Amino acid sequence: MITRYFIPIIATLLLIGCKSKSNSHSHTHIGKTEAHTHSNTNYFDSYSLEDADYGTKTIVTVHAEERKMVTNALPNHKTGDFPRKGNPNTISAQNRTYTFSTIPKYTGTPTWVREPGVALNGVKFEPGTAEVVVCETGENYRVEAFQDIIDLGLDFNHAHVQPNGAYHYHGTPTSVIEKFDTGKDLVHVGFAHDGFPMYYSKSNAYKPSYKLLDGTRDGEDCVYENPIETIEIRVNDNHDGAFGSDFEYVAESGDLDECNGITIEGKYMYLVTNEFPYVSRCLMGEVVQEERRGAPRDGNNVGNGGARKNFSELLEMMDTDKDGKLSKTEVKGPLKEQFSKRDINKDGFISKDELESLPKRNRR
Repeated sequence: MITRYFIPIIATLLLIGCKSKSNSHSHTHIGKTEAHTHSNTNYFDSYSLEDADYGTKTIVTVHAEERKMVTNALPNHKTGDFPRKGNPNTISAQNRTYTFSTIPKYTGTPTWVREPGVALNGVKFEPGTAEVVVCETGENYRVEAFQDIIDLGLDFNHAHVQPNGAYHYHGTPTSVIEKFDTGKDLVHVGFAHDGFPMYYSKSNAYKPSYKLLDGTRDGEDCVYENPIETIEIRVNDNHDGAFGSDFEYVAESGDLDECNGITIEGKYMYLVTNEFPYVSRCLMGEVVQEERRGAPRDGNNVGNGGARKNFSELLEMMDTDKDGKLSKTEVKGPLKEQFSKRDINKDGFISKDELESLPKRNRR
């Protein structure tokens, strides 16, 4: 926490400033001062959020039925030091434009998404990970961000950095909650891509409706690989929450629906929670930005663990050079053993057509 230093004159000026109609205030840092005007801002209206200290620049304009956010996606708060152990990437500005409906339409049918929404400061929420444990017996398990198997280098905001420099939140965005806290229990932290708002309850008043599965997982000779190392992972033990597929949705077992949403005083909203799924993995409203859709789940298992992957999912998991093809050095597990069979034209790569031209592999 940054220590504040005041002298009597400055304290007096700040007191006067805090009583003004704008209710703006300044926080004095060691060696620098940053200004904020958050307390009375209505983030459902147009607003501009710029912070010279952190480089944040997010401009939101609301017109008729559209909310448009233009942002460089730099957080307006302190972060962990990057690169760091488990995350070798450096935060850099992005050029992103988002549009949200100001009159979101609730459908009641979940649409599974990779990126459910964006914080008020322009930083995206992306609760899932790209890390996968692959078993020789055919199972694939998507690793959760919060587990003790693999160090993903998350900082105190439950966030880290993608290879392209994009800082993003996997769970409760600690500093966002502090920045936008108005004193009420529900803190408005962002907007989902279907237009509904996203909140966080400081009292943890609303519980998700997901439970850990009973029994043990299947899978033998399982490994996690990245460009630096290969780690043998034992998966055939109890479901402990390390993988998304460890959880199942149990309707009405908590306060929130399948997408971590709830209707309060007639208004539907999503809750960011301290428990799984942390941030919604699906949306209950009409989704305008189709490119943000994700793969459907396998039954009630969020992580799609043990299910056969489609080509897009395999690319996300294994295409390390991002050329849109899978080479023999990139693939792993059963696909590596079948590479010569799948590579029909013998060009050294597996394409989408080649992968889908053969019948599904018999599962053990």
